[in-house]
Amino acid sequence: MTPHIEAKENEIADIVIMPGDPLRAEYIAQNYLENYKLVNKVRNVFAYTGFYKNRMVTIMASGMGMPSMGIYAYELFKFYNVDSIIRVGSCGAYSETINLGEIVLVDEAYTDSSFARVYDNSDISIEKPSLELNERILATICNKNCKVGKIYSTDVFYRNVDINKLYKVEGCLGEEMESFALFHIAKSLNKKAACLLTVSDNLKTHQSLSSVERQNSFKQMIEIALDSIV
Repeated sequence: MTPHIEAKENEIADIVIMPGDPLRAEYIAQNYLENYKLVNKVRNVFAYTGFYKNRMVTIMASGMGMPSMGIYAYELFKFYNVDSIIRVGSCGAYSETINLGEIVLVDEAYTDSSFARVYDNSDISIEKPSLELNERILATICNKNCKVGKIYSTDVFYRNVDINKLYKVEGCLGEEMESFALFHIAKSLNKKAACLLTVSDNLKTHQSLSSVERQNSFKQMIEIALDSIV
């Protein structure tokens, strides 16, 4: 047990699929896992462990933002012997050429956050995922509609930012709020992490998915993540 996770050590699998939303963790468990059980409900950050195609896996929410991701990724890696975490989340795109519902496999996370400096005094702004995990995910994607690229991880949801500069100068396809922290903690503990994102909004065209479209698009991303681990 940790201050934020009540599961016993053997109740967490060595690989974790991590959405942000606790209710999406519940949805994944109910619709994709066999013989699953709820192993954490502290602060309603649900975690479920069960089997997907005979592979033991834990589905656990991260909450929103790098501070929350930092707590759960650290405790899972450090105290539960988790080897790999695959984040499945949403992002806002920076270009009209990126379609709603497209899936992005992150190969770099850029940030202007102080997360790394405060965590371990690292003066860095870019972190990378596990090449091994990304290769497994790419092998699973096949012909599905997916982009591979850089993402901006922000600390602040409501703020003024030059998305044209982030897209054209930094090379970011869009933004989210967790992947940099996940990658940095994984690297610091010699673990593996990856991030799949579904484009739910386009910040250039101001379009967004409906609730039905969002659910259908997220299903494809979830299935890619799960199939990559078996």
